[in-house]
Amino acid sequence: MAFTFDNTYARLPEAFYARVAPTPVAAPSLIALNAGLAELLGLDADAIEPADAAALFSGNVVPEGAEPIALAYSGHQFGGFSPMLGDGRAILLGEVVGRDGVRRDLQLKGSGPTPFSRRGDGRSALGPVLREYLVSEAMHALGVPTTRALAAVWSGEPVYRERPVPGGVMTRVARSHIRVGTFQFFRARNDFDNLRRLLDYTARRLDPQAAEDDNPARALLAGVVGRQAELVATWMSLGFIHGVMNTDNTSISGETLDFGPCAFLDHYEPAKVFSSIDHGGRYAFNRQPSIAQWNLARLADCLIPLLDADEQRAIAIAEAVLSDFAGRFETALNRRFSEKIGAAPADDESRALVESLLQLMQRERADFTRTFHHLAGALDGDERPLLDDIEDGAALPDWLAGWRAYLARRGIGTPQAVQRMRAVNPVVIPRNHQIEAVIEAGNEGDFTPFHRLHAALQEPFVEHPDRAEYQRPPRPEEEVQATFCGT
Repeated sequence: MAFTFDNTYARLPEAFYARVAPTPVAAPSLIALNAGLAELLGLDADAIEPADAAALFSGNVVPEGAEPIALAYSGHQFGGFSPMLGDGRAILLGEVVGRDGVRRDLQLKGSGPTPFSRRGDGRSALGPVLREYLVSEAMHALGVPTTRALAAVWSGEPVYRERPVPGGVMTRVARSHIRVGTFQFFRARNDFDNLRRLLDYTARRLDPQAAEDDNPARALLAGVVGRQAELVATWMSLGFIHGVMNTDNTSISGETLDFGPCAFLDHYEPAKVFSSIDHGGRYAFNRQPSIAQWNLARLADCLIPLLDADEQRAIAIAEAVLSDFAGRFETALNRRFSEKIGAAPADDESRALVESLLQLMQRERADFTRTFHHLAGALDGDERPLLDDIEDGAALPDWLAGWRAYLARRGIGTPQAVQRMRAVNPVVIPRNHQIEAVIEAGNEGDFTPFHRLHAALQEPFVEHPDRAEYQRPPRPEEEVQATFCGT
C-alpha cells in the first residue's frame, strides 16, 4: 500500500497552498479501485485489502511520504472574478512518478474542510463521486486528455445539501492541478516573484521545451493554446459539454478538469445547455471554443509582466500567440469530424458534408452518437438503422449519395473508411440518463449498475450485443434536462 512520493509543489513557498490534513470519515467502504492506474502508480492492486484501500482513499489514513496540501488559486466563474477560491473540498496528497516516468498528482476530493472552504463542509455527495469516476474514465477510454479516477469510496456518513444524502470521497489523478486560476491568484496580488516561480515551475514540469526557450512565458502560453484547441475540438467531436468552463477549471496541462455539471449530447442541438447554474448559456455546446479562447486571454493577461519588460511589446506577443487559437481549433475540429465520416485529411468538401449532416441532424433531432456510429454500417450496405433514426424524405439518401461519391473521388475505399469511422465513433458514451440511474441506485447502496456501466464504458468503440441498453438514446421520459455541480 506504499506510494513513492516525490512532492515538488509542496516545496514551493507556502503562498501556493495551505497545509491541511484530511478529516476522517465514519465508516469508509471501497466502491471501486482502478487496478490499471494503481499498477501504473506503483501499487500492486491485487494485494490491497478492500478495508485498507477504503482507509487510504477516504483520507482516514495518510500514506507515508504524503504532504497533504490544499492549493491556492483564483478564477473567473461565469465571467466574474473571484480573487480567492482554492481547494475547498480537495486535498493534494502528493506526487508520484509512475512506472511510465510521468509525474502525477494524487488528490482526494471530498476529504473535509480546508482554509479555502468558505464555510463549506469540504465534503462531497456520493453522486458527484460516481459521476466523475465514470465520466473521467470514459473520457480516457475515448482518447480524451483527462484527469483520472483512482478510487471511489462511500464515506458511511451523510452530507447535507438540499437534504441529507450519502457522502463519498474520490481519489483523482492528474498530470498537475495547475490551472489558469493559479496564475490569476498571484497576478491579482501583484506578487511578481511568485508569479515567476510559478511560470518556472510549470514550464519545467509540464513543458520542458518552454523552460529552455528564450522566452519561456511566450512558449508556455503557446503550448497551452495548442493543448486547449485540441482538447475542445476533441470534446466537440464526441458531443461533450463541459458545463463549467471557468478559468479555475482550465488546466495548464490540457487535461479535462472537473466533471460537475458535464453532459453528452443526446439529440444534436448546437446551443444545448445542461448545467442548472448556467442560466445565460455561457457554456453551451457551441460556445466552448470562444470560452476557451477567452480563458486563454486571461492567462495571457497574467503573463504580460513576464513576456517582455516593455508592456506594449508584451501585449503584442500575447496577442500574436492568442491569434493562433482559432486556426488551430478549426484545423483540429475539421480533422476530427472528417475522420468521423471516413475522410482524411480534411478538405473543403468534407467540411461541407459534415456541416450539411449536422444541419440535418439538428432538424431531425437525431442522436449525435448513434448517427455517426451508424454511418459505418450505412457505407457497408446496411442503411436501415440510420434511416430509422433520420426520416426526412430524400434529404438523408441524397446526403448519403453525395458522401459516397465524395469518398470515391478521393479514392477512399469502403473498408478503409469503415475502419477509420469505427475507430473514432463510439458506440457507448456515459449518457446522462444512465449516470442518473447509477447515482440513484448508489444512493440506495446498490453499486451493481455503477460497475456494469463502467465496464461498458471501457470499450466504447466495441458493439456488444449484451450491452444494447447502453447503446440506445434515452426515451422521452428518460431525457435529462439539467445537470448539477453537486457542491
